[in-house]
Amino acid sequence: MPLTPAKVAVLASGRGSNLAALLDARERGKLPVEFVLVGSDKAEAAALQLAKAANIPTIALDPRSYPDRRTFDLDLFARVAASGAQWLVLAGFMRVIDGEALRPWAGRIINIHPSLLPKYRGLHTHRRALAAGDAEHGASVHFVTAELDGGPVIAQARLTIEPGDDEQLLAQRLLPLEHHLLPAVLAVLANGRLQWRCGAVHYDGRPLSGPLILRDHGLE
Repeated sequence: MPLTPAKVAVLASGRGSNLAALLDARERGKLPVEFVLVGSDKAEAAALQLAKAANIPTIALDPRSYPDRRTFDLDLFARVAASGAQWLVLAGFMRVIDGEALRPWAGRIINIHPSLLPKYRGLHTHRRALAAGDAEHGASVHFVTAELDGGPVIAQARLTIEPGDDEQLLAQRLLPLEHHLLPAVLAVLANGRLQWRCGAVHYDGRPLSGPLILRDHGLE
């Protein structure tokens, strides 16, 4: 167990509901980390206002002011590194990130995605699950690589698709599970119980044969 709280940066593009869940978990003593930066690619992102209200430093960079995606990503990630962050969380950060920018963060950057990966990488996951006639849907937290939503899956939260679900209702029912899943994963990462090494996710020193599952009492 680390003697001092792990330093965490968060990137978000929108309303920041998962950031709010992380901040709430910290306030309740469930997430012993220090948030050192919240960054965004959108100056109007509500996530930035949440961070400012919590006295967390913020940055907003406009991708359109850079010559290409790679240059933007390298600058953004250099600023994240300068914050002293040990971990980086993508919480609704709606961009594909250049592999060179990601390389120094291998095994230290996670993302939450609203599907049971490897199903439905990318957008419109709820719509696609319904269209496929799936009986189950969910959310995944995974290590980030240059492959879109393709890094090793750490943990998942699952829910049954009900007969009356449409895209909006399914998204609404899933969101509270996302808000429990992301803080739970960050907590076990920050306290050293979980690592990505030798091509596998290790939990309490042992390689996982499949993702951890969020239960009422936590991850197992």
